[in-house]
Amino acid sequence: MAEVAKKKASIVVTATKDRNVSYEKIRNIGIIAHIDAGKTTTTERLLFETGRTYKLGSVDEGTTVTDWMAQERERGITIVSAAITAFWDLKKATSVEAGHYRINLIDTPGHIDFTAEVERSLRVLDGAVMVFDGRTGVESQSETVWRQADKYNVPRICVLNKLNLIGADFEGSLVSIKDRLGANAVPVIYPIGQEHEHRGVIDLITMKALTYKDVADAGLTEGEIPSDLLEVAKKYRTDLLERACEFDDEALAKFLEGQEIDEVTLKKAIRKGVISGKLFPIFGGDNRTAEAQLLLNGVVEYLPSPNDLPPVEGIDQKTGEKTTRERKNEAPFSGLAFKIMTDPHVGRLVYVRVYSGKLSAGQQVYNSTKQKYERIGKLILLHADQRELIEEAYAGEIVAVVGIKDTSTGDTLCDPDHQLNLESISFPEPVISLAIEPATKSDQEKMGLALGKLSDEDPTFRIKSNPETGQTIISGMGELQLEVLVDRMKREFGVVATTGAPQVAYKETIKKEGVGEGKYIRQTGGRGQYGHCLLRIEPMGRGEGFEFKSEIKGGAIPQEYINPIEKGVKEKMENGILAGFPIVDMKVAVYDGSYHDVDSSEIAFKIAGSMALTDAFGKSSPILLAPIMKVEVSTPDEFMGDVIGDLSSKRAQISGSEKKGTMTIINATTPLAELSGYATKLRSLTQGRASYYMEPSHYEEVPNNITQAIIAKAGKIEMPRG
Repeated sequence: MAEVAKKKASIVVTATKDRNVSYEKIRNIGIIAHIDAGKTTTTERLLFETGRTYKLGSVDEGTTVTDWMAQERERGITIVSAAITAFWDLKKATSVEAGHYRINLIDTPGHIDFTAEVERSLRVLDGAVMVFDGRTGVESQSETVWRQADKYNVPRICVLNKLNLIGADFEGSLVSIKDRLGANAVPVIYPIGQEHEHRGVIDLITMKALTYKDVADAGLTEGEIPSDLLEVAKKYRTDLLERACEFDDEALAKFLEGQEIDEVTLKKAIRKGVISGKLFPIFGGDNRTAEAQLLLNGVVEYLPSPNDLPPVEGIDQKTGEKTTRERKNEAPFSGLAFKIMTDPHVGRLVYVRVYSGKLSAGQQVYNSTKQKYERIGKLILLHADQRELIEEAYAGEIVAVVGIKDTSTGDTLCDPDHQLNLESISFPEPVISLAIEPATKSDQEKMGLALGKLSDEDPTFRIKSNPETGQTIISGMGELQLEVLVDRMKREFGVVATTGAPQVAYKETIKKEGVGEGKYIRQTGGRGQYGHCLLRIEPMGRGEGFEFKSEIKGGAIPQEYINPIEKGVKEKMENGILAGFPIVDMKVAVYDGSYHDVDSSEIAFKIAGSMALTDAFGKSSPILLAPIMKVEVSTPDEFMGDVIGDLSSKRAQISGSEKKGTMTIINATTPLAELSGYATKLRSLTQGRASYYMEPSHYEEVPNNITQAIIAKAGKIEMPRG
């Protein structure tokens, strides 16, 4: 399967027609959801309906377009976000004019281990389709991606999928969206039948029934609403009118006067509500069917074009003040690098969202984040794993660039004569680590190269060397992410590696202020080494990071030695003092010291800074912080007591439970260290009938007895030997 993927990942010569459509007819959207809600299946049907594919792909069969990696097809999950361009003809003018629309679509992962893919995709998208499982409604990762979309003010339309399956619950899912997400969500459709009786939907705007006979049907048949559903459809339509009309004066006036509101007026009101980020229309049914046509119409009618959004904001590189840039081809170029990929055929690909201006092959651009000039080599239009060479990229497009070497995820690229910095992308900290070493000495260099390329691609994947053991430690968001990366090393780079058992990524910090002294003196004949400084350290709030300042007065330490002291402090913080874990949330000030006219050097002060921090740290009530996970367990009612009892033994805090059909959902927070092997334990407790989901929640102080045990074990990550 890996060979198939490699073969497919090539340059295609087919030119995409009608690329440079008017801004009003561009939609940059993402498909986001909890794992297994049906994102990839939805994407496949959308591509089929647009004519982008001529055969429906299957997740189970490993034939989907956007899940093209061997690891994705084997596991049946999305791992990396895939971009693809499709076109849709809106046949009738409604809230927007009829015509040919370009949809740039990104399918994102649902598993929390790959949350960085969702984060960076949402940063550059104009709108999103949020898919929910119509049997369960809002799930844990649904909340996470919803918050991510809120963070970047991304307008959304919602889809209740899988209403054709046993356990489908349209009303229950709707309530969970309103209650758990606090969303002003309102259906624009109502399902005709649920579970195996599902055969279409009622369009609450036109008040027509749209049905199909078979999943493979190419279209929907319009008819009258079944008499037994007419009253409930009227109730939901009234709710839709009440919620939508407040976003449009014309619609509101008609509503208050009791006039009939036509389709165009109502859709314009819905569109205004969606673009404002205050209204979320809900579609639903079975996304494997022609019902996806309604969703495509919804994407075009309700989600914004680049023109509907305000000018892109950034910081003027020269003045340091806020500035804006019109989202037009005529404006100076600006774009954001949001993803890096290594392609076996064309090398390093940098994914760029072009916000303004044009980008051409061979053009010189300025990386305002790194303050470096870059030259564009090739420009590529993305079709999942296939690449199409293009000469020019337009405002509103998402393209890949070949040939730029220093640009990383989150960097701004801009016109050298009109420099600005766009908002970057923030990523969560890793929570799990493992030691890794090459199977043979000949693999050592290859492993370093492979790890470097993989960390370039994934901002949540970190590499460091343990100075005490000499081992290479890799860190990430979860065991699955690290497992996939090690597998990619083997398949894509030919590196066989041995890994140790996963270790929790603890952090170190302090609880009170302390001072320390570092004095480094070496005299070995001739010129010696002399560095001397005094540091004061104090705790900061959780997640506030690190701050360094100089309070040196009167030249006690020359200015040129301040930076080396900071470097020494940072290096020591990175490798930890208590147990070898990074030190976080601390303020450091150098307030005194001394120097020697001849013997002082940068290296001496760097070592002195490290020594002073070690001295101060021990006097400041140092503690370990452990990652706490939010855990959601779905279990049959009869095993609820056993599951709660087991969670309690793992130092879990049970926050509540709710009933969904024959299952009970238990919510808890638990230290990650206690969850090793939990999947196996849960299967054993519930005869394999329960499932669970977890994601990082926060960091918390580790109890003293456990801290002592961790410190005793520090630096001794055992590796299996071949």
